[in-house]
Order: sequence, then structure tokens, then C-alpha cells
Amino acid sequence: MRGALLACVLLAMTASTAGAGITRLEILRVEPFAGGEEFGEVGGYVKVVGIAHGELDPAARANAVIVNLDRAPRNARGMVEYAVDFYVMRPADPLRGNRTVLYEATNRGRKLMFGWLHDAKDTSPGAVNEPTLREHVGNAFALTRGYTLVWSGWDPDAPAANGGLRIRVPVATDRGRPIVRVIRDEFVFGTRLPATSATAPLSYEAATLDQAQARLTVRAREADPPTEIPASGWSYQGPRAIALVGETAAFRPGFIYDFRYPAKDPKIIGIGFAATRDLVSFLRYEARDRTGTPNPVTLGPDVTGVKAVLAFGVSQGGRFLRDHVAAGFNRDEARRRVFDGVLSHVAGVGRVFANYEFGQPNRTATQHEDHLFPENAFPFSHATLTDPVTGATGALLRGDPTDPLMMEVNTSTEYWQKGASLLHTDPRGGADALLPTTARVYMVAGTQHGGRATSTSDPGPCLHPRNPHSAAPVLRALLVALDAWVVDDLVPPESRVPTVRDGTLVTADRLGFPAIPGIKAPVATNRLAPFGDWTSPRPQPDRAYGTRVSKVDADGNEVEGIRLPAIAAPIATYTGWNHYRAPELAGELCDRDGIYAPLPVTKAERERAGDPRRSLEERYGTREAWLEQVRAAAAQLVIERLLLTEDAARIVAAAERTDPFKRTSP
Repeated sequence: MRGALLACVLLAMTASTAGAGITRLEILRVEPFAGGEEFGEVGGYVKVVGIAHGELDPAARANAVIVNLDRAPRNARGMVEYAVDFYVMRPADPLRGNRTVLYEATNRGRKLMFGWLHDAKDTSPGAVNEPTLREHVGNAFALTRGYTLVWSGWDPDAPAANGGLRIRVPVATDRGRPIVRVIRDEFVFGTRLPATSATAPLSYEAATLDQAQARLTVRAREADPPTEIPASGWSYQGPRAIALVGETAAFRPGFIYDFRYPAKDPKIIGIGFAATRDLVSFLRYEARDRTGTPNPVTLGPDVTGVKAVLAFGVSQGGRFLRDHVAAGFNRDEARRRVFDGVLSHVAGVGRVFANYEFGQPNRTATQHEDHLFPENAFPFSHATLTDPVTGATGALLRGDPTDPLMMEVNTSTEYWQKGASLLHTDPRGGADALLPTTARVYMVAGTQHGGRATSTSDPGPCLHPRNPHSAAPVLRALLVALDAWVVDDLVPPESRVPTVRDGTLVTADRLGFPAIPGIKAPVATNRLAPFGDWTSPRPQPDRAYGTRVSKVDADGNEVEGIRLPAIAAPIATYTGWNHYRAPELAGELCDRDGIYAPLPVTKAERERAGDPRRSLEERYGTREAWLEQVRAAAAQLVIERLLLTEDAARIVAAAERTDPFKRTSP
């Protein structure tokens, strides 16, 4: 008995070793959400906002992967300190919740859950980051199910305006002296930066304002040779920005400006992974911090604790979660699992450019922009494979008991821009990969990267109207399936993706896209290939990985993946790719956008336009016949657990309010 008791004491000491993990919670405010409005049987919700103070042991094996942690200043106990913003929304009565934490990895400091998962209409920065009204949580999907929602910062340079969440981490030094290195920044105005901006912000402070030590170039297309802008054509605007001067005083929207300069004081960004690990572990396993402040999720040892923790991330947040798992941060220092299940959305095979000296996690690599910054690194898949480029063998999951159950969900865009096919093929794209039973991969056919309930077909900087088709109904169904997988061991729907075996996963030049007037399909995807040092990249296209896309049908819609009623009973062609409108950028893939191209209504209209796609009149005959196909497609997806009953009803109701034969808007 005493031996067992001693083992328990030692385990508890290991879990809360002085000087490691979360040391103190600073609670800034506790307040009812939406005036205490109730959400079904769960009742009201409470918001808890604060700062978690933590420490890392730079000698601990679990932290060895963090770049420059050994160069961080240390406190009197030899530990490296950090402070991370956190935000909790929990049932006011924890016993009425489902005892499951749903953690969202923030995207540039923002909460995206309500806009992307809950169909909230108000996506203004204030509503996103500081929800106060009932309408800010949209359909209240997670709240009515009793989840405790948690967010925290992980990027020290994420925008703090409008309640953005950050982490405060130390700057690395060389034995107390500043670290200086020539690095590279890239600026594209009109997508990554405001088109009208007069200055370009630097990722790090310039070590010197001597223009002779810096170089600025510009090019229109990514593969174009750069043209140097002489020192007389630009100037520093202090140590954190540059501007154009003279005849070239305006940055050209869509053009790529590359700036190489001596920078100093790299923050230790990789601490964000460890801080996420330690905060979530604390909320899951601990009753109080070391000063006695109760855990804001469980409210102390006398309340039923956390049953499971799920993680959800969109785009950058999804890439962060993939990196978190791959780097070993899903196991805390007491060797306990952090996240039980992870749903990564629109991440492709990417990670974040964070755990590097002078990292820039705001980057997101596409065919045109940020193309030669670190994001994609082997292993891409959860299957164990060998990299033909480096000879390494590995998988994203680590193969130990602390691995989470994984769901990777992507839109069509990620197959064109983010190498998503490499999630389920070998690195050359020549054969399907055998995924472990603990991982699923899904493609939502006919959707674009940013598609959600509030999306419109406004073309923006693109040549064609953008794709408004939302993947949110699938995300909700899959999150419910992930929860059941984790909590009840209920096997989720099988992966739903195009495959090499069935001939539905093809190279871009074999897409089979119809000759729709005015629309020309691209002949290549964004190429993923090694390029060496990101500060002076040297692309190696002959060593590119084999990215593939889904074959399309006679309408131009993808034949595989999860085909929501908009694709199964189409009134338009929906793609995951588009082109830039500016003539100088012709042929470049337009950011992460797709195309919406309505089908002709009548045979006469089709023939006049020379459109090869069958008209609505020819394929359905009547509006009621189209509605019957919508209803049937929705019902089948419910049976397959890829659509919730309530979402099927919403989709059918929306169709019933629509008359595509009268050209209503999407």
C-alpha cells in the first residue's frame, strides 16, 4: 500500500515539478456570456480571460527541439519564462457540460471557430476575438453540445488589436550579445498586405539602416527573374519598415517584392508549441496553479474533471497542430497525452515557419506568394513512407500511446496549392499510401480554402467569380465523429479522397476540365520542392514531390471526395483554383481561391455561349426534380455520417428558397 501511495506521490510531483510548466494563472476577468443566455440543456456560459505564466527547463529532453532555447535568458532557477494569453468559454455549471475541451489553435491570434464552424455572420475582428452577443456564436453548434472552448496565443507577433491572443517569449542572444543575420522578407500587396499601404513592415528589426547592406527586388510572377530596385528607389522608415520613393513610390498590387537585410533579435518562437502543451495539460490534469488559483476549466478538485480534449485548427491553426504533433509536443513532461483527437482543416501538408531562428509564422506558401519559405517538410503523411529526396523514412504520427486520433480535412484548393494529395500518397504521387487506423483524410469536393457561410462570389483580385461553397457542414459532422471516436471508440467514416488506384487522382494536365467559355484550367499545381536555405533559396524543380488533384466530371466538378448537394446536384461548376486578373500576373494561381461558374439555364443559352455543360433545363427538367436530387444527396450523406441531420435540413431548406432556373444568386 505504501509503495503504491509513494508511486502516486512521485507521479504527482513529476506532473508539477517546481520550475517547469504553468506556474501561475493571472485571471483578468470572469463574466457571463451573452448576458447569461442559456444554450439548451447546457445552460449559460461563462468567459474566463487571463494570462498563463510558465517556465521551461532548457535541459529537458521534451524541450530539446525548440530552436535557440539554449540561448534564452534564465531566471534564478535556471528556467526560461514565458507568458501566454488564454481565453475560456465554459458552461456556467460545469456539471451540465459534456466534460470535453475543444481547443482551437488560433490563426494569427484570431478565433476562427465561430465564423468557420458555427456559420456566424458577424466576422468583424471585434466579434471574432471578443464574442459578447448571442449572434456572435452563430448556430451555437459547440455550445449546445456542452463543450468547454479554449484558445491561447502561440505567436509573439500575432496582431494584438481587437483582442488578439499572443505569447510573450524571450529574445535569443549570443552569450548576451545581439544575434544578427541577413534574412529575407517578402511583400505582396493586395492579398497579404493592404493594396494601398505605403510601407512594407519588416518581420524583424533591421540591425542597421545602412541601405548598402540591404537589397530590394521586384518581379511580377513567382518564376520571373527579379529586378533590383536601387537604393535611391527605396528607404527605411525606421528599423521596422521600408517604403518606395521617387518615381516608384507606390507598391504595385500583386507584384512580389523581396527584401534581404541584416536583422537582429530573433524571438524564440518555438516556445509557443511548449506553451500550448503545458497550458492544455494544466487545464486537463491539474486542480490549481502553484499559488492556489483554481483551474478555470474544472474549478478545482471537487468538480468532475475533463473527459477528453479535442483540437481544431483552420489554415495556419491547422498547420500549427500538424507541427505540434510532428515535433512531439502532444506528450507533456509527465509523458501524458495532451490532445486526444485533432481535426486540422485546410492545412494541406503544411506546417508553420515558427521553430526557426528568425521564423516568420505569418507566412503561408502558395504558387505565387511566400513560395520559397519553409512550410512543407517530410514527413507529410501519417503513413510511414520513405522520402526519395532525402532518403529519410518517417510519419507525422510518432507511433506511441500519446499520439492523437487525427482527421485531416481539406478543400479542393489545398490539392492545388498546399500539396494535400501527399497526405495519402507516396511522396512521388505514384501510389496510394496505407494510412494507419488512427488517421483519416477527407477532401470536400468543390470548395475553396476560405469558403464558409458568409462567402460570396465577388472576384476580388481574381479573374473569375470566387467559389462561395462552404465546407462547414462537413466540419461539424466530422467533429461529432471525432468526438465519438475519442470518447466512445466509435470508428469514424472512412477517408474520402481521390485515389491513384481508381484513376481519380491525376496530374493537373490530366484534369479533364471542360471547355467552358472564358475559363482555362491550369496545367500545373503549386510545386513543392526543396530549395535550401530560405534566406537565399535555390529551387530544385527536378526534385519536386508528386502533387496530384482530383479528376473532374463533364461539368468541371470533382468526381471524388465528400460531394455535398451543391456538387451532387449541381447548378454551377465549383473549383479550388482561380487566376489573377492583372494582365502582368496572367497564369498565376490566385491566392487560395476557386471559381464559381453557373450552369446555363436553357439549351438555347448553352448553345449560344458554346458551353459544353448540360443546362439545368436539360439535366433536371423542372425545379422540383432538382430539389429531389438535393434531398436525396443530403439524406445519403446523413446515412454516411458526413452530414448532421440538422445541417441536411438547413441545406434542403436553403434549396427550397432558391430557384436556379431564375438565376438567383448562390
